[in-house]
Amino acid sequence: MNAPLKTDALPEWRLDDLYAGRDDPRIAADLAAAKAANDALVALKGAFVAARAKPPRLGALIEQGVGLYETATNGLWSVGAYGALAASTARDDPAWAKFESDIRAKSSAIAAESIFFTLELNELEEAEIDAALAAHPAAARWRPWLRRVRLTRPHELSSDLERLLVDRSPAVGNWIRLFDETLGRLTAEVSDEHLTLPETLNRLSDPDAARRKEAAEGLALALEERTPVLALALNTLAFEKQVEDRWRRYATPAQSRHLANEVDADAVEALEAAVVESYPRLSHRYYALKAKAMGRETLDHWDRNAPLDTAEPVRYDWSQARTVVLDSFAELAPKFATAAETFFDKPWIDARPRPGKQSGAYSHPVTAERHPYVFMNYMGERRDVLTLAHELGHAVHQTLAAPLGTLLADTPLTLAETASIFGEGLVFDRLLAEAKGAERRALLAGKIEDSLNTVVRQIAFHRFETRFHDARREGELAPDQIGALWLETMAESLGPAITLNPGYEHYWAYVSHFAHAPFYVYAYAFGNLLVEALAEKRRQDPAAFAPLYEDLLAAGGTRTYVEALKPFGLNPREKAFWQAGCARLERLVDEFEALT
Repeated sequence: MNAPLKTDALPEWRLDDLYAGRDDPRIAADLAAAKAANDALVALKGAFVAARAKPPRLGALIEQGVGLYETATNGLWSVGAYGALAASTARDDPAWAKFESDIRAKSSAIAAESIFFTLELNELEEAEIDAALAAHPAAARWRPWLRRVRLTRPHELSSDLERLLVDRSPAVGNWIRLFDETLGRLTAEVSDEHLTLPETLNRLSDPDAARRKEAAEGLALALEERTPVLALALNTLAFEKQVEDRWRRYATPAQSRHLANEVDADAVEALEAAVVESYPRLSHRYYALKAKAMGRETLDHWDRNAPLDTAEPVRYDWSQARTVVLDSFAELAPKFATAAETFFDKPWIDARPRPGKQSGAYSHPVTAERHPYVFMNYMGERRDVLTLAHELGHAVHQTLAAPLGTLLADTPLTLAETASIFGEGLVFDRLLAEAKGAERRALLAGKIEDSLNTVVRQIAFHRFETRFHDARREGELAPDQIGALWLETMAESLGPAITLNPGYEHYWAYVSHFAHAPFYVYAYAFGNLLVEALAEKRRQDPAAFAPLYEDLLAAGGTRTYVEALKPFGLNPREKAFWQAGCARLERLVDEFEALT
């Protein structure tokens, strides 16, 4: 089990069931079909407002209009997904970068023509829409989508301004592309090796402290060289967001994300407050215990995820990872394992690390008419097995919700992270149940660290983003100013047992979420603590839990998070809900202290 991992044997996806290559004629055909559907929708411009006093007519128009909108979305998202998927494994290939950028521009040009649609729907009053859906019941299936569209009603601009924003979105997207390509080309000099970003981050979990230190310092230097470019990209994206937020009358930089997630700002604030209050009992306490277990007073930042001893960590080849994930999913319900197994049997997973492949992991749903693709950099460690379970949890969720269609299957981030984190938890419980002695303590440490990374660290990321965007209102931030905010926020969350050594001030620069999706990160903490509550419900009654959980996933984005959790008797609007989740994590720290 501890033999070196043969990365050449790891799977790479095949994208030819999407398209065979950049010149595949199906790309042009799908763009043309999307444009045709979009043109048919454009032909209905003005009809929705004109029919506001005729409920049967308005209901029929809503059914027709949303259907055309979804057809166009499927075509545009398919070609867009292909460009993104292919480019993510070839960030060092200018041809793929150009293709991804060109597809984004073509898709934006098509979609821009139908901007009027949601604007016109939002001109209607709630009573008018209710009457239309009642008079034409076939349109009622779109009620959840209409609810989400109408959340942005107070923040919409004129049709011309909305069109302007869409037309210039490819140019804004190029700043994200610059951020990605800069990190994709990054190599860190570590001793006599040149490591990619994923390889360097993986080395920070090496049993050898000297190798960890070399990797941390090599990464710091590599990031420092690139921070002028990455800081400029982040500053520019933040300024673009600042301008749009001002025009849309958003009270805070995070408000648009809250609306997209269909989550109350009060719930996020309650989550943040509960986690920050728990810093001393969770992260501060655990890292002090870990330092003691390793015979140290304090830990360097590169020791944060280090193994507790210098023994070679247990490694899992791909077949072992497959077995443990599928067996764990089957314990919940056979249907979950069957859905996940398809991804192993088909070429739908890209797990092999290689130059040019970007860091991170994801499950891309493409559209409801297609299947998801899973992306990760598998190194054979326990965390990689859990990451595999995480992304397959997403993939199963996306598969179960697919019958709803693309628009209704699309799930807010706060609920989308539920299935993934739950999948991780199933695998961890299985590994822990089979472990004894030192291995059990190591697994428990790994679980606590993963939870701290998902809850405490992501809330710290959220607070860093908030401070950065607040400071950006006063002007552009130099890299050292961004680094100072980073150090301040990370120190608060990690506590006095972690030393933030010189060079750590540059580590903000590899967190691509800050560029890709501002204020995305709190969804991880939201999902983790929510899963803690769901796991408790499962422990109380496993048989009753499985069908309720399947129903939650299959509902996709048709329910708000409050509606989705009501069958379980959970209310995430209350601070006590989040405090209970933190308390469950605290009990893991108690168990670790007892073993230590």
